[in-house]
Amino acid sequence: MRRLTDEEISNEVAGLSGWKLDEKFIMKKYRFKEFLTGVAFVNSIANLSEVKNHHPFISIDYKMVTLKLTSWHAGGITDLDIALAKQYDALYEKHN
Repeated sequence: MRRLTDEEISNEVAGLSGWKLDEKFIMKKYRFKEFLTGVAFVNSIANLSEVKNHHPFISIDYKMVTLKLTSWHAGGITDLDIALAKQYDALYEKHN
């Protein structure tokens, strides 16, 4: 896991659909048609996060799921955060 420079973070986030830089985090909001579909998505995120041993902040607000990623041990955003953001987007496509 390598902490990214500010320039690398900007470049990587620009290449991610819907992800934004929020202080020390990258974050994205996912909207679902049904509440339980969002919950199923969160369960998929939780399972993948356990496998990777890297866990996002997750907020469920009815049909909206917000994810925030950072790497505390590295002191910022890493290549793992970017890789997981891409994998979370792929999971969203399966659930939406």
